Amino acid sequence: MNAFPPAPGGLPDQTALHTGRAVFTEAYAVIPHAVQREIVASLLPGWTGTRAWIHARPLSGFAETFAMLTVEVAPHGGSRTPEPDPQAQCVIHVVSGEIWLGLNGTEYNLGPGGYAYIPPGQSWRLHNGTDHPARFHWVRKRWEPADDLEAPEAFITDTADVAAHPMPGTDGRWSTQRFVDAEDLRHDMHVNIVRFEPGACIPFEETHVMEHGILVLEGKGVYRLNRDWVEVEAGDFLWLRAFCPQACYAGGPGPFRYLLYKDVNRHPRLGPVHPSAE
Repeated sequence: MNAFPPAPGGLPDQTALHTGRAVFTEAYAVIPHAVQREIVASLLPGWTGTRAWIHARPLSGFAETFAMLTVEVAPHGGSRTPEPDPQAQCVIHVVSGEIWLGLNGTEYNLGPGGYAYIPPGQSWRLHNGTDHPARFHWVRKRWEPADDLEAPEAFITDTADVAAHPMPGTDGRWSTQRFVDAEDLRHDMHVNIVRFEPGACIPFEETHVMEHGILVLEGKGVYRLNRDWVEVEAGDFLWLRAFCPQACYAGGPGPFRYLLYKDVNRHPRLGPVHPSAE
């Protein structure tokens, strides 16, 4: 199984060719796993024994609504004050090792497949109490208030306990694990896991208002991004701008699976937010 790999160590040899799959365009970006090396990792204030690969952050001409990171915590590392932005909500998805997540006075032990949603303003902490590194994906977005809606509650689950919903007409070959009710308008972001069996595909060019961040968890596939077809594999990150045409098919021999962020359930902003509305 071609599952989410660790970060490549060190640098390529000086004789290596520079031709690769990394690309940054006006409509999409692909950051392959092979370029997410130790030299490009970031250290984060308030965290010990931790390094992060920041795949996306709000930036003119790039991601507008979210930040997406892969975080590695060394044994006994972590943070008692992990989130610096009181307006930020987040999802944590564990891919290897174990973390201890402190939330609402309870400590949860999350292993591979562990999934947590933490609303804005929620105090939490994270610690690796084992003797081996732990890695997780961290998706952050400022929650956008709306009339008569309160922020959602925190929850902890495991991907093994969440049913996969087959897409219509696919015989289950394309399915999505949804971690929140799609009709719950309190949630202004969805972070789902999408799975394709070998040869299955998105059979049309989706073109929609949602922005996407995608981390490939398993397998390989070919993605249609705007005008281009791009090969991707486990460990790669993709950013898709709103309205970027998109489709894909799974390349096999095993499943093609990815973590998918999208912004949902809010009116489009018609201009900058007035300071008094913040």
